[in-house]
Amino acid sequence: MGQTEKIKVERLNLHYGTNQALYDIEMNIPENSICALIGPSGCGKSTFLRTLNRMNDLIEGVKITGEVKVDGRNIYSPDTDVVSLRKRVGMVFQRPNPFPMSIFDNVAYGPRIHGTKKKAVLNEIVERSLKQAALWDEVKDRLHKSALGLSGGQQQRLCIARLLAVEPDVLLMDEPTSALDPISTLKVEELTQNLKERYTIIIVTHNMQQAARISDYTSFFLNGYLVETDKTDKMFTAPGDQRTEDYITGRFG
Repeated sequence: MGQTEKIKVERLNLHYGTNQALYDIEMNIPENSICALIGPSGCGKSTFLRTLNRMNDLIEGVKITGEVKVDGRNIYSPDTDVVSLRKRVGMVFQRPNPFPMSIFDNVAYGPRIHGTKKKAVLNEIVERSLKQAALWDEVKDRLHKSALGLSGGQQQRLCIARLLAVEPDVLLMDEPTSALDPISTLKVEELTQNLKERYTIIIVTHNMQQAARISDYTSFFLNGYLVETDKTDKMFTAPGDQRTEDYITGRFG
């Protein structure tokens, strides 16, 4: 594929207090690709996802060793500015979490915090982000109405627009469609396909079909270990490890 490496993870271990949750994770994620993280509940997928923008720092008693490099720089080095890291590596959560304010103010929130004040510039950012999130046509006539009036699927796309407004490089998605109906799920899946032209996307999913449909690479986690990672079509047709095959074919999980 010859793609540039966007994220390189080396010897990553994570403990919650005395309990180890990730063991020696090694992974490379190419730029402008979608990487799906699969595996049974409690296997470390979401924990791993949160190590990529240091969200686990917010949890008491977490200890992390190893390196996570984004564009060649270790994000765990002491001189990392975590605020700017989270601007570059943004997160979309399982349940849509729009702020209780207007649609416009939701999207303008990040740029305003980072110092953008001009109305014309904010208008431009809001329109561009909503278009990128495939939501503009549905909301352009009610930008100043509450975001809480949107449907669940629209709220999730709004949260994606809110993320895009601060111009990240990497989008982390933690089961972004698990709370959505099938039609909204399809819209978010289509959206990820369009977004990977500009961004690198890592998505946690419990839905095997979703991983097969949208991702370029799939990584299978089990009990805190990364069992294997490969191109998605190969993982789903000829996985290298029997445990991966057992999970994908529904023998456990």
